[in-house]
Amino acid sequence: MKKRQKNYLDLVPVLNPDIRLEQDGGQKVLLIENKGFFNKIAQVFFKKPRISKVHLDKFGSFILPLIDGRLTVAELALLQKEQFGEACEPLYPRFVKYMQIMESYGFVKLKDKEDI
Repeated sequence: MKKRQKNYLDLVPVLNPDIRLEQDGGQKVLLIENKGFFNKIAQVFFKKPRISKVHLDKFGSFILPLIDGRLTVAELALLQKEQFGEACEPLYPRFVKYMQIMESYGFVKLKDKEDI
């Protein structure tokens, strides 16, 4: 039996509950707490911060607050298109890649609509 390929546009991004959003001027900043044994060692011996900050660009600053666990990737992409117009073209390939990167860092989880 062939495994069905995932259509990223139909997936629903859910923000990681351990991540907080903060406003810094006109842009959003993700605050990520560095937990775990190895992070604790890095904080003590290498003076790594307990909280990492990830500054988002204008697209991320617009989209991340809209991730509510109900809107699909396609719906979010259309909202971005309404806000920024041609600046976000090619819309879908670029937006899907952005969501894949956000998922790879653990900032969001992409779920099937049936799983929510």
